[in-house]
Amino acid sequence: MEHDRQETYERIPWETLERPRSDRQWLVIAIAAAVSLGALAFSFMRNQSTAEPSPVAVPPSTVTPATIPSAPPSVTSPMVVAEADLYAIDPERLIDQVAAHAEWFAVEYFSADGSEESMSTLERLLPTGVPLPVVPAGTQVFVDWVGVHSVAEVAPSSYRVEVTVRSMSSHTDGAFVRQPTRVATVDVVLGVDGMPRIAGAPMVSTAAPPPPHSLELIAVPSHVAAQFASHGEIVGGTTLPDGRWQVVVMVTGSDGITRPTLMIGS
Repeated sequence: MEHDRQETYERIPWETLERPRSDRQWLVIAIAAAVSLGALAFSFMRNQSTAEPSPVAVPPSTVTPATIPSAPPSVTSPMVVAEADLYAIDPERLIDQVAAHAEWFAVEYFSADGSEESMSTLERLLPTGVPLPVVPAGTQVFVDWVGVHSVAEVAPSSYRVEVTVRSMSSHTDGAFVRQPTRVATVDVVLGVDGMPRIAGAPMVSTAAPPPPHSLELIAVPSHVAAQFASHGEIVGGTTLPDGRWQVVVMVTGSDGITRPTLMIGS
């Protein structure tokens, strides 16, 4: 076996003493780049998955909707009001309606102007079967005032109305004469349509004024009478709770008629 021999070099072989360079540095760089790219790709995909979906245009449907049957044509029919519905209405409103209808009927019933329109209106107001009034030739009647005296419910949806009527009549001479004040008792019923109607011919009587109220007039002091001396003759007066006087004075109006008129003085 040969003994180890020592070699002698003219220069030192530094390249054999230097650690051979490894390619791991490039490998690490490549791996880092791959990881970075992967992270970016993962982040991008995650954002895409959580983003709001964009609206997708849907083509119009070609399905024909079911045909809806049209509503049947409405038929106009008269309104029918039940008796319970009539009682649900304000009683004062019903009384006003009945009273107004009775007043209208009284005016048409007592008036006579010779026109066809007047007779036609009265014919529609009177119940079927009740004849129209017979008016002599040349007679005219003018109703200047009517007023309801009382309204009483005599049965469900049936009322008895007392109407006071004042009229003037003219005959062939053309002069109008005041007629005695009369009271027409009119029966009014509410139909199934809620409208008032005359139930029959009215009862007619002469209106009797009630007994007059008693008023005792006393002599008026001179200082009070002086306040009304220019208006007319002083009849008398009464005192009021606050110490003032109510005085009755005969005053002549613009029509030339002198009437008792109440005046207040202190």
